[in-house]
Amino acid sequence: MISIRSRPDWMGGLGGSDFSGYPVNEMNPLLSLVNLVFRREGFTLQVESLELRPAKIYVLHGPNGSGKSTLLNVLALLLMPAAGEIHFNGVPVKDAKERQRLRRKITLVEQSPFLFNASVYQNLAFGLRLRDVRGDIQRRRIAQALQAVGLEGFENRRAKELSGGETRRVALARAMVLRPQLLLLDEPTAGLDQGALPLFEHCLAALPDQGTTVVIAGHDADQPRRLGGTILTLDHGRLVKQTDETQPLHKEMS
Repeated sequence: MISIRSRPDWMGGLGGSDFSGYPVNEMNPLLSLVNLVFRREGFTLQVESLELRPAKIYVLHGPNGSGKSTLLNVLALLLMPAAGEIHFNGVPVKDAKERQRLRRKITLVEQSPFLFNASVYQNLAFGLRLRDVRGDIQRRRIAQALQAVGLEGFENRRAKELSGGETRRVALARAMVLRPQLLLLDEPTAGLDQGALPLFEHCLAALPDQGTTVVIAGHDADQPRRLGGTILTLDHGRLVKQTDETQPLHKEMS
């Protein structure tokens, strides 16, 4: 049985200079899209206006083919629009150099996440080494992130030995150790073992407390209620509706 805690241990253990939170100004959007148009192979994505606020959860809904994955890639600055504007922390995103710099603040976890054919520890350590996070700080972050997703003790497991649900949880832990300002998740709970779902979603619901904005693409109609997310609805490539957030059920659990 999974124990759900009101405040995961990793949250209390990641303070200090090695894991300090981002300064959050909730008056200004973290990322905004204005009159955005993206075209590819007969498909057009159109977003007249979208503002992602700091330390919030957004759940992206829409039928298959509505453009959810495309929008996530635009938000990750991996796809650039044919028209419109993207602003990050109020600054226009224009050239390739700026996109590359800002991508270090954004992490996208795809629907079928790729893990290196190495140990779980090595998979989580890769991005940290690129950011020159090593030694005790690296080991502490990895141990605490694995605990948060219910995989403590998995450091030496090989990626090829993991189940599909375990792979998804390792991918989330790998994203968490990087402390992104914006975390984008494409169908993160699809196929996840129901026994692991409450802890997985509890981790997601806790991330805004660390200053992370989370955008989740999915089909689960009850997930926004469980996470307290603002619902963004896509239909045929257009952002057509935004529903105000609700109080997350997972934050009420103890």
